[in-house]
Amino acid sequence: MSGCACRRHSARKIVIQDAQIAAAIKDIETRNNLQPGALRAKLASDGVSARTLIDQIRAQLAWTQMLRSAIGEKMNITDADVADQQKLAAQQTGQTEYRLGEIFIPVDDPANSDDAQHFAETVITELHAGASFALVAAQFSQTQTALEGGELGWEQTNQLDPAVDRVVSQMPVGAISNPIRVPGGLSIVTLQAKRVIGNEIATVATMRQAFFPFTATLTDPQKPTDQQRQALMKARSLGSSIKGCDQMEAYAKANNPSNRPIDPGEVKVEGVSPPRLQTALETIPIGKPTEPLIARDGIAVITVCSREQKNVGEITPTQIRNRLINERVEDDVAPGDARPCTAKRT
Repeated sequence: MSGCACRRHSARKIVIQDAQIAAAIKDIETRNNLQPGALRAKLASDGVSARTLIDQIRAQLAWTQMLRSAIGEKMNITDADVADQQKLAAQQTGQTEYRLGEIFIPVDDPANSDDAQHFAETVITELHAGASFALVAAQFSQTQTALEGGELGWEQTNQLDPAVDRVVSQMPVGAISNPIRVPGGLSIVTLQAKRVIGNEIATVATMRQAFFPFTATLTDPQKPTDQQRQALMKARSLGSSIKGCDQMEAYAKANNPSNRPIDPGEVKVEGVSPPRLQTALETIPIGKPTEPLIARDGIAVITVCSREQKNVGEITPTQIRNRLINERVEDDVAPGDARPCTAKRT
């Protein structure tokens, strides 16, 4: 895409360390259930060089750091700010809100509108072909949410651009929009979920897990490699010896060679996939390990620690703080501000 306006991060003395880039790549892989190194391999298979990925992440990190430095004290979210938002949320109980992901493609010059439109259509074609929205957002989106996979979180219609609101209100969950013209460029959104504020009762579980990664992708379950057979034997042995979450956590900390979280936090059971895992989380006795759960990249054994019905429609203080920070960053960006350059294919 041509005509991209780049920030001169060096002029503002913003230095992005290699460790920050490595941490950002690791975070993207973790949130997308990818093994270390899998993101670069995936992009390489799509014709994108590692340097392109690194340059894009460096630009996104510098952009975010510059914005946060520029707004200074506005980043300080007080307890009173959170309390005010909680009161507002209580008043909005019963209204519908949407959980959205966004890929933003800037149009810095009207002369580049056709190029931006063509690029957006190319991105949508990749998404419809099965590309991960989060990975594509990390690679191409030009907002500070790019490194969070384009995650906008829960939004109400009055928080959205009117053009986006008109599209989102008609979209089914899981759909991806066509390019939407918004101030400064084009927005591609996906509707991840929708709910009624303050009224979403769901089963919430906590768990501990150990993961046994494969050194090669499991392509044929009937023809596993020796390493994959050994991983299965270890997983079966673990399932017969673990009694409760404390033992599972201790085992995983001492033996788990994976970077997957041992404690993934609270999980909404109804949203878990594949269906086999959802069924296990719904039915297995508390403290009893699951049977080995085999995937293409490894085997998981999970122990459910707690399971309860909970109103997950209630917004948490952490969610409020994150949303206020993002809103203050966005409000501080002048309409003509340039964004980091769009990554290009090699």
